[in-house]
Amino acid sequence: MTASALPSLHDGGAWALIGLNAAAGLWALGAHVRPALRVRALWAVVIAAQLVAFYQAITGVLLVTSDDRELSDLHALYGFSAIIAVGILYSYRTSPFMRDKEYLLYGLGCLFIMGLGLRELAL
Repeated sequence: MTASALPSLHDGGAWALIGLNAAAGLWALGAHVRPALRVRALWAVVIAAQLVAFYQAITGVLLVTSDDRELSDLHALYGFSAIIAVGILYSYRTSPFMRDKEYLLYGLGCLFIMGLGLRELAL
């Protein structure tokens, strides 16, 4: 991977993060209300959406270190908050008080991560 390709990979990843988390979040919220939407493909989309957060962090770190770019504190905060949010969602999925609410948890969590991605674009 060349350093010149990193900015476009990171920009494309931002749109993937926003789009996949929006789709996963809305689908999961729908599945919370309508059990017919609770299919295995939903979890594949959730996993893909959350893996993109790690992809974004990796490409962002590579971009900053390879080009000696200046990284704004807020951009770093929102970027790494997305990874932390993924960890929090994963840790709460088996919590006793979340029983029968995992679709609500992932729906709202994915929409939160989508919001972080949108906010990062504004920086």
